Amino acid sequence: MFFASLPHPLLALAPMQDITDAPFWRVMQYSGGADVYYTEYLRVHRDSKPERHILRDIDENPTGRPIIAQMIGENIPALVRTAKALQKHPVFGIDLNLGCPAPIVCRKNAGGGLLRDLEKIDAILRALRPEISVAFTVKTRIGYTDPAELDALLELFAAHAIDAFVVHGRTVRERYHAHVHLDRIQQAVARLTAPVLANGNVLSVALAHETLAVTGATGLMIGRGAIRNPWLFQQIRDDAAGRPVFQPTLRDLRGYIAHLYEAIRLPHLNETATVARFKKYLNFIAQGITSDEAFLHQIRRVATEKELFILCDRHLDTEVPFSAEPRARALF
Repeated sequence: MFFASLPHPLLALAPMQDITDAPFWRVMQYSGGADVYYTEYLRVHRDSKPERHILRDIDENPTGRPIIAQMIGENIPALVRTAKALQKHPVFGIDLNLGCPAPIVCRKNAGGGLLRDLEKIDAILRALRPEISVAFTVKTRIGYTDPAELDALLELFAAHAIDAFVVHGRTVRERYHAHVHLDRIQQAVARLTAPVLANGNVLSVALAHETLAVTGATGLMIGRGAIRNPWLFQQIRDDAAGRPVFQPTLRDLRGYIAHLYEAIRLPHLNETATVARFKKYLNFIAQGITSDEAFLHQIRRVATEKELFILCDRHLDTEVPFSAEPRARALF
């Protein structure tokens, strides 16, 4: 019901901690943008309150597109309390994170760690469903250690009236290093009646096309691929509609880097801290720009804004086509 009026294929920007805030959403939207934006996850525990900066991003949503707020945690009363609080803000939906593979999260039995406890997931979904009147979505991996764990997970999910699922086609243990099990995402599409978005390793139009064709998913959730290539959402749309697909150059990439740097600059951070913060984006953007990875290695060592953009000019001030799919996908 909630997703019926949205475009097909539905394109969502993944929740990425310390990245998917309102300034980043604005930069993405400038290049075409997603159809749906997910917030960074709100940490939910016994004494938690929704983080003010995330609520501000929701309230000031610069995209004009639907926003889904993501919760991560395992304390049921706190999750219910947070879901109620979030619905006082202009959210299109609320998402439960069952996929974060960070060890510190899993040790707290939250995120992907919950995939080891199906009874707890069942209790959480039963408690949340009647309290959520907006769209209720679940973002999950295909298991904790073994892709075969998806069989039991799907039986559990099918028993609840969830409005949509995002399925990352790796286990928690596989993190971002293994290939994406597209067959398992296809299994989720076949088993669940709610829309399923495929997630994992969507770095280019070709990979987007393959993922949709193999899985039959309603759409795609894209994370690190969008950090590297902000035009990716519009490229996928144009390809699906049979329109010419924009091919950015390295000079276009240089412009994006400058735009993103200005967008994420915070008034309370000095130049050194801003450059250091910006490197978490550059770790994805700079991969594979040069065959010897000189740009990536050099950019990791800069300390000032001047040094950063001297390097960008040296490597990117050219009309050479930008390859959105890096040579190495280890971090994707």
